[in-house]
Amino acid sequence: MGYKIAIVGATGNVGHEMLNILAERQFPADEVVALASRRSQGKEVSYGDKTLICKSLENYDFTGTDIVLMSAGGAVAKEWAPRITAKGCVVIDNSSHFRMDADVPLIVPEVNADDIAGYTKRNIIANPNCSTAQMVLALKPLHDFATIKRVVVSTYQSVSGGGKDAMDELFTQTRAIYVNDPISKEYLTKQIAFNVIPHIDDFMEDGDTKEEWKMMVETKKIVDPKIKLTATCVRVPVFVGHAESINIEFENEIDDVQAQDILREAPGIMLVDKREDGGYVTPVECVGDFSTFISRVRVDPTVENGINLWCVSDNLRKGAALNAIQIAELLCIRYLTDKH
Repeated sequence: MGYKIAIVGATGNVGHEMLNILAERQFPADEVVALASRRSQGKEVSYGDKTLICKSLENYDFTGTDIVLMSAGGAVAKEWAPRITAKGCVVIDNSSHFRMDADVPLIVPEVNADDIAGYTKRNIIANPNCSTAQMVLALKPLHDFATIKRVVVSTYQSVSGGGKDAMDELFTQTRAIYVNDPISKEYLTKQIAFNVIPHIDDFMEDGDTKEEWKMMVETKKIVDPKIKLTATCVRVPVFVGHAESINIEFENEIDDVQAQDILREAPGIMLVDKREDGGYVTPVECVGDFSTFISRVRVDPTVENGINLWCVSDNLRKGAALNAIQIAELLCIRYLTDKH
């Protein structure tokens, strides 16, 4: 007997990917329910070879539902997650609202699977920020080997991280440039077509953005609170796929060959690192893939025990939908098997 799964935010980019991945990975679900806001009620979404009709979140009875995958933003999560868990469901939330709650585990299954045990405190599990999720896959095995002291990361984040409106804006601005129409800017703070924007999420008092802060605090929670991390997060004119340039300083000796060997065997990682033209992975090549790709592994000679690497992943997958479903799989294997 399978599980009953509900997806909140089923009409969004991440919701679509959740449905795709549930089908691709043949998740043991007897029933999958698509939920959205009242204005999206009745819309059709695809689930494998089936078509689901979206139901209204406001009117749905969660009694008997095992797992709810939420991808509808922090405000919806704040209001609805406690209501849903009161019905006995486990919520896996993709927003930032619960991530730093001490009673809510923040999980990347390949990195800190054992932390999932803490879900029983609130019946909520948090999915990390997209840029954090792919980075910690690379950091954790290297940290286990040589102990990371400090990370400096610059991100090149696709517009899909900002949702459908940001994707539409890149498309319309690019088309406008080619046909010599005026450039309209409605969603992003600057023109994104043929440009890059060093600003994701709101600014904080110290000058960091919330996206940069999230990468720091989430890495500490997931991997090790002793790691120092500073980030610069940049939106780039790419539709799907986040890239990161990561500089790591270790306490103990490690060279590029050792780092490559470690990453080659690391779960969730695909090492593609040939020192030749095209011997690396770019965002367009990672779209639709489950793996996070690592390239350009090399020694940083300016610090003791330093390594540079390039990290690329489909942000709608490992950065959001895939990670959430991997959490659900882990939850079922370890804790929900007695129910079925």
